[in-house]
Amino acid sequence: MTENIPVLIILLPLCSALLCLALTAAGKNLGIIFVKISCLASFMLSCIQLQMVVTGGTIHYAIGNYAAPFGIELVIDSLNAVLLVCFSLIGFLTLIFADNFGDRKRPMLVGGACAETALLITGLLGMTSTGDVFNLYVFLEITSLSAYCLISLGGSRGVVSAFRYMLVGTIAATFYLLGIGVLYAVTGTLNMGDMKEILSQGGHDDAMLTAMCFLIPAFGIKMALFPFHGWQPSAYTHAEPGSRPLITGVMGKVPAIAMFRFIYCIYGTDFRFVRIALIILGVFSVAGMLYGSLMAMGQTDLRKVLAYSSVAQMGYISLGFAIGTPIALAGAFLHMIGHAFMKGGLFFCTGAIRYKYGTTDINDFGRIYKQMPLTCGLLTVAALSMIGIPPTAGFFSKWYLALGAAGQQDWIYIAVLVISSLLNAVYFFRLIEKVFIRQSSELKMRWKSEALELPVSVILPIVVCFVAILGIGLFNVRIVDILLMTLEGVGL
Repeated sequence: MTENIPVLIILLPLCSALLCLALTAAGKNLGIIFVKISCLASFMLSCIQLQMVVTGGTIHYAIGNYAAPFGIELVIDSLNAVLLVCFSLIGFLTLIFADNFGDRKRPMLVGGACAETALLITGLLGMTSTGDVFNLYVFLEITSLSAYCLISLGGSRGVVSAFRYMLVGTIAATFYLLGIGVLYAVTGTLNMGDMKEILSQGGHDDAMLTAMCFLIPAFGIKMALFPFHGWQPSAYTHAEPGSRPLITGVMGKVPAIAMFRFIYCIYGTDFRFVRIALIILGVFSVAGMLYGSLMAMGQTDLRKVLAYSSVAQMGYISLGFAIGTPIALAGAFLHMIGHAFMKGGLFFCTGAIRYKYGTTDINDFGRIYKQMPLTCGLLTVAALSMIGIPPTAGFFSKWYLALGAAGQQDWIYIAVLVISSLLNAVYFFRLIEKVFIRQSSELKMRWKSEALELPVSVILPIVVCFVAILGIGLFNVRIVDILLMTLEGVGL
């Protein structure tokens, strides 16, 4: 049983997505319950798999017993083992949270949204696990198609946002196919490990450079890296509310993992154009950190504040890639993990406030902490983590990024880290001031209970994210040690 865990983690949400509508037709909530149980099982198996990797090393799983490089291989190292736990947990929490959104009178529509969310989870987990470059494309398309559908369920603006994302997403997918097509032409393999082995022998520099020129924009579009981010603010703002925490918290991270795999695990740091590519990536990162923070300062809709903030936060992750030392890479992935809970948690809060009051305009948030203490507690902790206040996850990830930059004497990167954090403080402290200090607003409650501020299915994801943000910060050393089991062999 345990030897099949890598594929079961992916198959469970996939099978539940395929059966969801049929089960929903048989029983109103049967399909949704089945999807939740399957995704919970996937999360639990991810935790078991992480323990197996920590104690036994990297897992190589050949699908159908067809050995690499001819068969499709799943490769689970300490890096993606941690990320699979994180992503599967947020996926499960999103399914619980989504119970409170959607038209209850149209169960098939609600079941369809649940099925699409399970497909999105499948794509994200598959992209994180795969060791095959074409299989990565297949999961990328599963992720994209399900995301288009979920964004379009956000209303008329969601349809426009989804169409815009589909246009640029198709360009990104085309670029990715062209890139791996060039690499396949010179290597004759699609397996990442085998491709690395052949490319390391030399003589393919022109093909590798051509492929890189396609791959970096492809991943840049999918992860909403500046200046390829144009689709993102509208899509994050107008996506279907129930699935928004998963879309905003995880979807942009997985293409970043793929970018890392290509640059450091397939190309390798010995490739003579890697340094130039990392400098360009550093420029994009710095520009995105400043641009995203400045744009977020000018927004009044909390969804748009967080959407533009994500442009800046992706800059932190790609900045770690640009610095390239093991400690900086660890900081990038620690930020990836922490930001998944920070941004996911903030969108859980946004959905909770909208569920209770019907608004996301921060000017209406006057002292809502009195009616929503748990929600405002997570809002504050997540905001402080985004700024980089200890002992939250955001502080330690930025600290490792700064250590990596100092080791390379990249002082400009440290300066931008500080400036961006100060800009984050401007708009997040403004949000905190609205919630706790500003004169009480006269918002009319759409949901009211004397026992709880919100339904349990809304409170649970909020509490889990609250604990995760603090837990990642407090146990950052242990997490980084696990990440370095993989990263120490690939850094500059």
